[in-house]
Amino acid sequence: MSTEPALADLSAAVLARGGELRAGGTDTTARQRSGVSPGPFTDLDGVGSLRGCTPLPGGGLRIGALTTLAELVADPQLRAGWPALAVSAGTAATPQIRAAGTLGGNLLQRNRCWYYRNPHVSCLQKGGTDCPARAGDHHFGVVSGDGPCVTPHPSTLAMALLTYDAEAEIHGESPRGVADLYGDGDRLFHADHLLPPERILTAVHLPAPLPGERAACHRAISRAHAEWPLVEATARLALDGATITYAAVAAGGVARVPLRLTEVEDALIGREAIPGVLAEAAATVLARCRPLPQTGYKAGLFRDTVLEALEQAAGPAAAPSAAG
Repeated sequence: MSTEPALADLSAAVLARGGELRAGGTDTTARQRSGVSPGPFTDLDGVGSLRGCTPLPGGGLRIGALTTLAELVADPQLRAGWPALAVSAGTAATPQIRAAGTLGGNLLQRNRCWYYRNPHVSCLQKGGTDCPARAGDHHFGVVSGDGPCVTPHPSTLAMALLTYDAEAEIHGESPRGVADLYGDGDRLFHADHLLPPERILTAVHLPAPLPGERAACHRAISRAHAEWPLVEATARLALDGATITYAAVAAGGVARVPLRLTEVEDALIGREAIPGVLAEAAATVLARCRPLPQTGYKAGLFRDTVLEALEQAAGPAAAPSAAG
């Protein structure tokens, strides 16, 4: 007889006790230690059905929410069929964090704002009435969007999953797009996602692989290792010779939510993967930028990070015209 806890019971426990669900614990432990999130915590760790990858009809893949980032990086079928997700997972955090941090935890983690993380400071994220970062130190803040909170969303995996139009599987509900976990950011007053505390993210569904996909993820960070990105971008491309036949691009670190960059994609599809075209496409993100007083530097960094991801994904196809 299985001793695995039932998801309905775990959800009911949160409703009855309050607090929040806990997966790998890399974020909740830090918040608990700082005094921001006292709990109680209802652990998901014993639910084995939330782990691992399972094929879906039509060639897609179901990834359990408790699958660790390290497992995503190492999975050969993921690296072959969905490389943008595997590569993006490999850029996140440190090996120690990747060994414990989970897919679901990465998607539903809390932001890194020092005002939010200080238990002695009131802010919108903790039920306050305003965002102290807006009038205070916000040099790591957003450069795009006009939401009430000015701290970027921290999920690298959400950014990558946007490029696959992936779906989130929620216990007791119909699947929804990963983007629908966040909306446009305007409703993220008291959390960094739109799921109620008792709702359990069980898995993510990926579509069938794109044959011949090229993928890259690039992060602009302030030190060489173990740093949160100032800006990051993930790019997926398919080429027929030098012509781009498919493009999916997303960015993180720039807005209250991860962003799918459809304007970049539109500027790429049907054109040659040469440096001038890639640079022109990357520059389209500047129209999104509405910097805060201290985040003007992020506009150029946003453009250049997207360009770097595109150049890496295009690979040798971009080289022939490099010399003019």
